[in-house]
Amino acid sequence: MSGDHKTVIKGNPSQYVKLNIGGSLHYTTIGTLTKHDTMLRAMFSGRMEVLTDSEGWILIDRCGKHFGTILNFLRDGCVPLPESAKQMAELLAEAKYYCISELAESCEQALLKKERDAEPICRVPLITSQKEEQLLISSTSKPVVKLLINRHNNKYSYTGTSDDNLLKNIELFDKLSLRFSGRVLFIKDVIGSSEICCWSFYGHGKKVAEVCCTSIVYATDKKHTKVEFPDARIYEETLNILLYENRTGPDQELMQATSTRVVVPGMSSYASDDEEERSGLARLRSNKQNNP
Repeated sequence: MSGDHKTVIKGNPSQYVKLNIGGSLHYTTIGTLTKHDTMLRAMFSGRMEVLTDSEGWILIDRCGKHFGTILNFLRDGCVPLPESAKQMAELLAEAKYYCISELAESCEQALLKKERDAEPICRVPLITSQKEEQLLISSTSKPVVKLLINRHNNKYSYTGTSDDNLLKNIELFDKLSLRFSGRVLFIKDVIGSSEICCWSFYGHGKKVAEVCCTSIVYATDKKHTKVEFPDARIYEETLNILLYENRTGPDQELMQATSTRVVVPGMSSYASDDEEERSGLARLRSNKQNNP
């Protein structure tokens, strides 16, 4: 600009100076500008030349949006920080430019806190391959609960209540993942094997239990896929998997002694509702034959 010239500013601390920061005008004392060990002290203690216009305004080629906050920090040694992360990042950039280390550090800590506060309480990975699943299970120290949900992977029609039960399984998975998110890694598989709805439970990187929620119903004319909702069984296995939080793992003999199910070493298995019903009918017929 015509009339602009460089000069050295050095005066009494109580002397006022006029600042034009990117078009934002400020009026303050040299004492305020040199109060802390910053670039502004260097500029106004006579060690550096500053650019002034014909009206005596000292020109600084920076955005003046946050310069008022900069001045307040120089005056008081502390200042309320902006609420939004965007404005706080802008203030951080200005604090770094003027070499105001304390203000820059406060901004950085506040931004980190905002990032931590914005972290979701519960993360549920959606796996896209078997390799990714194995990597997740092997790399975590937590027990793992996996829900395989794949409704379209079916060649038969569904029974009347199957869709409702499928939704109930998903809702239970969501509730459990929120409740135990800090203790158990929950993962969801939507591209997996030929199963349609199946829960798997892992401890120390190995599968220790499984609850399959689908079965085939044989009708007179065609077959149907039945989706069950064994919520008590799922909840029981979720509680059992918490025993694998410690390094030694649970006492297998104790688990077998307290279980009402048939336990295969290294794997818990359930009979479907239809199988249990057939088993009960078979026992009833056997009793009638033995006791006519």
